[in-house]
Amino acid sequence: MTSEHRSPTNAAAEGVRLQKVLSQAGVASRRAAEEMILEGRIEVDGEVVTELGRRVDPAVAVIHVDGNRVVVNDETVHLLLNKPRGILCTMSDDQGRPCIGDYLREREGKLFHVGRLDQDTEGLLLITNDGELAHRLMHPSYRVTKTYLAEVLGPIPKDLGRRLRAGIELDDGVAKVDRFKLVDVNQGRALVEVVLHEGRKRIVRRLLKAAGHPVQRLVRTAIGEVQLGNERPGAIRRLNRQEVGSLYGLVGM
Repeated sequence: MTSEHRSPTNAAAEGVRLQKVLSQAGVASRRAAEEMILEGRIEVDGEVVTELGRRVDPAVAVIHVDGNRVVVNDETVHLLLNKPRGILCTMSDDQGRPCIGDYLREREGKLFHVGRLDQDTEGLLLITNDGELAHRLMHPSYRVTKTYLAEVLGPIPKDLGRRLRAGIELDDGVAKVDRFKLVDVNQGRALVEVVLHEGRKRIVRRLLKAAGHPVQRLVRTAIGEVQLGNERPGAIRRLNRQEVGSLYGLVGM
């Protein structure tokens, strides 16, 4: 039988031992992975696996460890870009303006940016080649939270947080935040943290302006549990296993 005509069962039988896949993915040593399998802590394609002889195809297998998704396909890419101010959130620009694609030229394959940051907004932008993950993270039904630090004109009234949580009428409907915190006040300006799951265009800027506090500078610092950290503007890093697992968990994958 040629390779083109192998059945799915035969293809799985010729795959890689599950404990080796887990070890190569950095989950645990091969011996520790075997113990995890015997303890029933590993799921493959929705099925709990307790036999050490199980083989899988890393390119297609969906594996969860203790309920958390583990990506074992070496071709799957999950990146964090600290988008600088003044950079367009597009892979290419026909007018030759600086864009995020300029930072990804040497990376192969189709990449998606998860949502957008306007040209003047800085901070965390997720990049992946997993189109389904990107779609779900952007879809409002999954209510994925985004965290921003905004420098605004002060002073900040004591009831601003309450007003933003209750909702403010915009030209395309009411918008509200999930959480609000005053971080710092200095020389007539204030630094505030805003957490919301809204995805409408320029929603943070529009919301704070409508509340009477126009944004002077805006930085996205987190999406879900993934944090920006100390990356310099323009820097790119791969997400770690815990961060990737948290994103898949947010959207039920």
